[in-house]
Amino acid sequence: MTTDERMPRPARRLVAGSFVLDVVLVVAFAAVGRASHSEAVLVGLWITAWPFLAGLVAGWLATRAWRAPAAPVRTGLGVWAATVVGGMLLRAASGQGTALPFIVVATVTLCLFLVGWRAIAYLVSRARARRQSIPR
Repeated sequence: MTTDERMPRPARRLVAGSFVLDVVLVVAFAAVGRASHSEAVLVGLWITAWPFLAGLVAGWLATRAWRAPAAPVRTGLGVWAATVVGGMLLRAASGQGTALPFIVVATVTLCLFLVGWRAIAYLVSRARARRQSIPR
C-alpha cells in the first residue's frame, strides 16, 4: 500500500490546497514586487517567482510538509526559511538582484504569507474546537 492510498481524502485535499495556497502566495509576492517597481508584471513574473518557487518546493520536501501542511511552526517556519534562503541563493546564482532591502522585504513578506495563513488557520481551528467542547 502506498502512502497516497493510506492518506484519507480530506487530508489529500488539505495537502494539495496548502501547497497551492503557498504557490499562489509566492507568485503574489513576486507580482506585487514587480508592480511596486512599475515593472511589467506578466512579462517578468516568472523571472522573479521561479527562484522562490524552487525554494518553496525544497522547503516542502525538507519539512515533509505533507504530514502537517497547516502547522505554523513545524511546517510554516521551515517552508518560509527554505523559500527565502533558496530563493535568494538561486537569484544570486542566476544573476538577479539580492540587495539588502529586497532581502528584508522578501523575508518579512514571505513570513507573513507562508507562516501567517497557517497561524490564522491554527487559531480558527482552536476556536472551533473550544466552541464545540463547551456544553450547551
